[in-house]
Amino acid sequence: MITGKKLPQGKTGGYMALCITSVVWGTTWVASKIGISGIPALQMAFIRQLAGGGCFVLFFLLYKKLPLPNLKQFGWLITMGLLMFVFANGLSTWSLAYIPTGLSALIGALYPLSVVIIEMVFFKDRNQTPLTFTGLFLGIAGIGIVFYESAFNQQPQGYLFGITLSIIAMLSWSVGTLFLTRSNIKMNPYYAMGWQMLISSVMLYVFANITGQTIPLQAITGTSWLAILYLVVMGSVLSFVAFIYSMKKLPVAIASLYAYINPLVAMIIAAILLHEKLTVYIMWGSVVTLLGVFLVNYSIRQQQKKIIAEPEQ
Repeated sequence: MITGKKLPQGKTGGYMALCITSVVWGTTWVASKIGISGIPALQMAFIRQLAGGGCFVLFFLLYKKLPLPNLKQFGWLITMGLLMFVFANGLSTWSLAYIPTGLSALIGALYPLSVVIIEMVFFKDRNQTPLTFTGLFLGIAGIGIVFYESAFNQQPQGYLFGITLSIIAMLSWSVGTLFLTRSNIKMNPYYAMGWQMLISSVMLYVFANITGQTIPLQAITGTSWLAILYLVVMGSVLSFVAFIYSMKKLPVAIASLYAYINPLVAMIIAAILLHEKLTVYIMWGSVVTLLGVFLVNYSIRQQQKKIIAEPEQ
């Protein structure tokens, strides 16, 4: 009798964690879009980061008995919180008030391309391959396909502002990624993330008040509270735990596949629940864009393997 090949021990759980990350992080874009229907975007982001960050920090302080971060670590956490959760998460959430869910998710997925471009322009420390430039070309071309149809149509008020917010959020995530890879701060990743969320919640609270994006808590709709609960439990806690677990159990090339699935999940769910337009141009443009992102990531991993192997030759 022919039997299927069994997965190595631990990999089954890794693939389950990857599925959770891929699907749930895709649905958080839709949940955010639903949430901001009854609460200003920055206020919702503040509440989400406060609750999510509080869960992680209290767990590690009270249960794991970890010490408070020192001054150097706090400086690093403030910078990361500003880049990753105030600008990246906060502005991407704000962009959903003006542009479709899938478009915001797709722009967010472009960060590997911007990381490569930033390193090429400012650091010049990586030899780019033809595959890298092919990926960059496809990524830009795919975005062009997505915008081709809308270029000839009248867009709602605030559309360009929403695109700008989404691009700034993506660039901020890229800079934060570079800052993270080049820093030498040693902290538990969950503990550090919790502090980043808490610190960013204070910044977002100030930002929301300055921009007038606050309403009384009793004025927040029940639907928005349910969306916030989903974002905290599923998006900020469960998904991050699943993401780290999948990174530990699976090869990086496989564990990173979530980045190509998230935007497609966001588009499909938004089309079903929010009745957002999903045309052939949008679908094909998204596929081409994500293929470009994949090729850039693949070329980077190949270069890293070559660098590691060189001393052994």
